[in-house]
Amino acid sequence: MQQIPIDEAGRFAGYASVFEKVDESGDIVVPGAFRKSLRRRGRERIRLLFQHDPKEPVGTWENIAEDGFGLWAEGRLVPGVPRADALRRLIEKRAVDGLSIGFRTVRARREPQSGHRLLSEIDLWEISIVTFPMMDAARIAPGATLPERDARLARSLDAAISLLRT
Repeated sequence: MQQIPIDEAGRFAGYASVFEKVDESGDIVVPGAFRKSLRRRGRERIRLLFQHDPKEPVGTWENIAEDGFGLWAEGRLVPGVPRADALRRLIEKRAVDGLSIGFRTVRARREPQSGHRLLSEIDLWEISIVTFPMMDAARIAPGATLPERDARLARSLDAAISLLRT
């Protein structure tokens, strides 16, 4: 089976944020930080942008969920939007693969020893496709096959259902 970062319909997936890792600004996102925001906003109100530019919407999110590793996101570029069409080709050729979150900090504290900011509650506004992500591990999944994405979606849905029950 061919491994692809984006399919013919413009669907792609990857981690928009990774838990317990320091990003380039010194922030660390803790598990559960997105829970309230995802419940309140749902994926429909979280924008898919290019380079965090509100004038550059390029698609929609089909699934966003926390799992044990981070914030998993599955999106689809909108065909016919010039920037989205260009991004599809760039992602396909692995020239662009970064993901990055746009958010408002709701609750955080500083780690006394390192000075890193621990983000425990985040109001997620958007997830962008970017050239240089602040979190190096936040990337479109390279070489993910569609069956792997389906399996991850099933795990994400199971995780979301269990969160709603708590």
